[in-house]
Amino acid sequence: MKKLSVKEFYNTKNEDFSLTLLTNPETLENQIISQYLHRPGLALSGYFERYSYNRIQILGETEISYLQSMKDEKLYDRIKELCVYEIPCFIVTKGLSVPEQLEYLANEMKIAILLSKMSTDKLYHSLRKYLEDVFAATKSIHGTLVDVFGVGILLTGKSGIGKGECALDLVERGQCLITDDVVKIILRDDVLMGTSTNDYGHYMEVRGIGLVDIEKMFGIQAVRIQKRIDAQIELMPWQDNMDYERIGLSDNYVDILDVKIPIIYLPVSPGKNVSVIVEVVAMNHILKTYGYDAAKVYTEKLQEDIKRKAKVRNAMIDDKE
Repeated sequence: MKKLSVKEFYNTKNEDFSLTLLTNPETLENQIISQYLHRPGLALSGYFERYSYNRIQILGETEISYLQSMKDEKLYDRIKELCVYEIPCFIVTKGLSVPEQLEYLANEMKIAILLSKMSTDKLYHSLRKYLEDVFAATKSIHGTLVDVFGVGILLTGKSGIGKGECALDLVERGQCLITDDVVKIILRDDVLMGTSTNDYGHYMEVRGIGLVDIEKMFGIQAVRIQKRIDAQIELMPWQDNMDYERIGLSDNYVDILDVKIPIIYLPVSPGKNVSVIVEVVAMNHILKTYGYDAAKVYTEKLQEDIKRKAKVRNAMIDDKE
């Protein structure tokens, strides 16, 4: 299970979310274990039956106004009931004033209170997006990711098979490089997004030459930071005894982070223009997305032709009889 300490969150994102710490520094030791947020309106009214206490608690103008409307004794008891739970932290929006009882009990129960100058809606949506990225399922794969006609193609295969050279040729033909060597895959809303594992830039290793800077060499239009992965192409050495796909009626799929994407096993041999084939794969994927499958259309036409010839042949036999 992924975890994010409140201290790490505060130290790294206090400027992005306009955060200041109201409670003592010791309250930052709690752990954030959920990517979801919670506004504890029902809990503040005394209903704890389905209280999502293990999430960051957002206190907006409505919650603070409700707390301030309560009498001191009732307010103290209610907040005490609230703080018994293992809450990661409170975030109060709009820089609102916090009741003294809440600040006192939060310090006692070691629960951080962070004040944000952002509006409740803006903080909620920005923070949710940040936590989705933090807690998203990730996986790193040895390969190269390219954007070909808007289709994210993940090139994989054994080291030295020619993934980098293929990507370099694609870039020279006007396509885009996302990352070479290692692809970091992030699952966002059931979509696989690929990006680099570092922030060094768009470098590529060309065997016999060394590292080249794709952005400096081909321009900013030749690179992208991230791209949705739509299909995978596995490059493999050509083998005479291997039965390769000829028509394309049966689609193969690979499972990455519980998401299935099409995979093409592409044999590589000397003199074969792999980059052109990758472009064809991308264009064929686009056609299939819009409902056109060349293999199925060809097969249907072939079957119709066979039926037509069979009718003609049967008619000729009947005439002879």
